Amino acid sequence: MKMKYIFNSERLGFREWENSDSLPFSRMNLDPEVMEFFPSTLTKVESDIFVEKIKIMFAEYNYGLYAVDRLDSNEFIGFIGFWHPNFESELTPCIEIGWRIKKQDWNNGFATEGASRCLKFGFENLNFSEVVSLTSKINLKSESVMKKIGMNRFGEFEHPNIDDKSLLKKHIIYKAKNTAHNNGSRCTTPPNRSE
Repeated sequence: MKMKYIFNSERLGFREWENSDSLPFSRMNLDPEVMEFFPSTLTKVESDIFVEKIKIMFAEYNYGLYAVDRLDSNEFIGFIGFWHPNFESELTPCIEIGWRIKKQDWNNGFATEGASRCLKFGFENLNFSEVVSLTSKINLKSESVMKKIGMNRFGEFEHPNIDDKSLLKKHIIYKAKNTAHNNGSRCTTPPNRSE
């Protein structure tokens, strides 16, 4: 079946989530290497809840963490896209770009290629004024992607949802600004809503 992609990069297709994505995604989230820079792996139930949250975000905002396929095989390899961080800080609310690729597809440049294309889509099509990216200070691989896609280091903070004794507590912040559409661009932050 030919998938309907919202946009493509050279080797990747970006789309909304299908029910068939849940199982391979849960396998990714159980992989300790994929989840190395998160507090823990996710159970199948936790992974499925996350997918439902992603679908809700698409329904509300018409963007989110896009399910990503390799175009050469139509195989789901993870997500790249936008998220609204759910913790309170001076940084939030904001629009964050993030990625998670299954281990078998690492070292192919997919995260960099996909994040670069996604950022371009966010600025040119969604008209974002600014996008941030966050990761633990020890996650040098993700920081490298942030640099490669043209984001600039903004600062550091201690993540309020991570244990004070954890090596993951200290996070870095990178930002990218939409220089092409300074006037009339969509607000950097998502609208506040009572939950």
